[in-house]
Amino acid sequence: MFSADSLRLSNQTPAGLRQPSRHPLLLLGLLVCASLLIGGCSSDGNKDETDGWSETKLYSEATEKLNDNDFAKCGSYFEKLEARFPFGPYSQQAQINAAYCYWKASEQAQALVAVDRFIKLHQGSPSLDYAYYLKGLITFNDDLGFLGKFTGQDLSERDPKAAREAFESFKVVVDRFPNSKYAPDALDRMRYIVNSLAEADVIVARYYYQRGAYLASANRAQLVLKDYDRAPAVEEALYILYKSYEKLGMKDLSDDALRVFKLNFPDSQMLATGQRAKKERSWWQIWNK
Repeated sequence: MFSADSLRLSNQTPAGLRQPSRHPLLLLGLLVCASLLIGGCSSDGNKDETDGWSETKLYSEATEKLNDNDFAKCGSYFEKLEARFPFGPYSQQAQINAAYCYWKASEQAQALVAVDRFIKLHQGSPSLDYAYYLKGLITFNDDLGFLGKFTGQDLSERDPKAAREAFESFKVVVDRFPNSKYAPDALDRMRYIVNSLAEADVIVARYYYQRGAYLASANRAQLVLKDYDRAPAVEEALYILYKSYEKLGMKDLSDDALRVFKLNFPDSQMLATGQRAKKERSWWQIWNK
């Protein structure tokens, strides 16, 4: 911090140093710099427009931004409201609204922080079912953007960690709040996630088979049969298991796998074409209700 004495020009010139210039422009520049330093270099451009707003005004403005689909702004406003008035009447609603706004603004990390804080602090809230449902939506994040739509990528072709986390959140809604209005949609999304996780393992099994790693492809196919026995991906998993055993020369196991395949999928195209019928990729096309 600069004191007035440190900013005052000395009339004494130390030995060996030249007398500082008395040019008026130089003095003016020094005064301006001192003013900026004392004022913390603040400017109107950095001022928070919400400073001085009451709790009611901040909530009103945040809600207006939400209604206008200005999600980044409404997330920021609701977060400030909860921070400034943590015990006010709007605090709890502001937390969950902030999570929703950040999710819609594609700010996944901030959305998860907000919804996790709500869940931790408000276990008795009547909105707890919605909070878990929203957390599932945030983690589910099926919007792949333009590139994902262009390539046809779906949930099964991405890291399954997020899918499992989303599944757990939706499962809480279904198990703890079976009468919640969000439970039916949460259940549908759980089915889709299970099918997608099974599909992800089949993709790995197919990869191993195509590269001649037949033991690895058989093991991964067996994993699908064990963990996701009702998923549509079981059709291809059985086919890969049959073909892998055949390549390994395990005739008895190959025959058994083929028999089970024909029994469960008598109309399958895979024995003739080696490929399954093309599936719909949108999450709401539930394959196994």
